[in-house]
Amino acid sequence: MADSPYLRQRIRDEVLEHQWFAVAQSTDITDTPRQVTVLGEDVVLWRSGDDLHAFRDLCIHRGAALSLGTVQDGCIVCPYHGWRYDSTGHCVAIPAQPPDMGIPTKAKTDAYACRERYGLVWVSLGTPQTDVPTFTEGDDPDFYTLACGPYELNAEAPRVIENFLDVSHLMWVHEGLLGDTGHAEIAEYHVHQRGAQLVSDTIPIYQPDPDGRGRVVTNNYVYEVLTPMAARFRKTDPDTAEVFSMLMLTTPVRRQQTLAYALLSRNYDFDTPDQVFRDFQNKLLEQDRAVVESQRPEALPLDLQAELHLKSDRMAISYRRYLAEMGVKVGVA
Repeated sequence: MADSPYLRQRIRDEVLEHQWFAVAQSTDITDTPRQVTVLGEDVVLWRSGDDLHAFRDLCIHRGAALSLGTVQDGCIVCPYHGWRYDSTGHCVAIPAQPPDMGIPTKAKTDAYACRERYGLVWVSLGTPQTDVPTFTEGDDPDFYTLACGPYELNAEAPRVIENFLDVSHLMWVHEGLLGDTGHAEIAEYHVHQRGAQLVSDTIPIYQPDPDGRGRVVTNNYVYEVLTPMAARFRKTDPDTAEVFSMLMLTTPVRRQQTLAYALLSRNYDFDTPDQVFRDFQNKLLEQDRAVVESQRPEALPLDLQAELHLKSDRMAISYRRYLAEMGVKVGVA
């Protein structure tokens, strides 16, 4: 079934409009235009040589999707009537009119901020005031970083992030892997504000098979919220000093539709094939999907009286307060 006009409307959020969102793996973007969607806005990604571009996926002439077109001589060409848009989004050629006729100044499409980092393509629909979220291990030569995804979930992005931050679900949703129901008690911890970010105390978690290698480990977890739609954890094996870190990135696509990517970074087992870690992450994601897509209400309640909370939920409580204080409107109630 085609999307309704409502679902294809731009989702307005004065906070998220200026955030960076991961929308594709870098290797997936070539000189063949590709459509992605951010906050309800269809965006076309394309390359011209080494240059990456992100435009509103709309030809101003008759509303055709530029992502159906081609890239020629550094321009993206509309598939409907051949209008050519240069790297700034301005139309520079209209085949249906004489070459010496001027091109209307309104003949242009919106160009969005875009960049590449950690093997991902990032887009902002507004004017970002900061760089993309910093993934410390992704910048550390002593770590190996792997991008996983995309994952498409029928859930609001804040629900996906809160699930990622929820330490006490590991023993139940991921029993036998990230947790064990016989070790379900969560040690006392607190959450701290550091600038524009949140960080938890260290939380020890008994894990039967935390990364698919079949080793029982009691890992020390630290959770962080980097932006409204990006969070990470770093877990350390105190016996071996092995560190596994994960950055979870969510992009609100449309109402109750979220695109997610995961960056996995480790300082051990560099010779293990990427697919081993991808398969393990895919398995965990599917376990989470079943629960997150079932949650009601779909929007994350910011009123702390709307749901029951425990001390073990302190990270989730802090995240909800963080969203409320920032003024985020998408995916919350």
